[in-house]
Amino acid sequence: MANPWTGEVALVINGEARVMKLTLGALAELEQALAVGSLVDLVQRFETGGFSATDVLALIGAGLRGGGNPISAGDLASAEIDGGPMMAARAAAQLLARAFMTPDQA
Repeated sequence: MANPWTGEVALVINGEARVMKLTLGALAELEQALAVGSLVDLVQRFETGGFSATDVLALIGAGLRGGGNPISAGDLASAEIDGGPMMAARAAAQLLARAFMTPDQA
């Protein structure tokens, strides 16, 4: 079970509930993988609806690694996510938002 107070988000992948979390290392990996100028740029993509499937997969992959549930990019790309692409996008957006929430906002 995910703990939103610590920035965790749960997502069911291939029938297994997995916990994701964006650690500092995961955020740095994300910046490099998506070639964004800053994390603010990535947040703005999600706030404006300008994100791509690549953004969603990169966020989920980084979150899984940060949460101690690594999965290869290839396996993630072919995985069955409960709720489909919309749930994946929602979980990715929650993950990004929770990474920057203060305790009083969670």
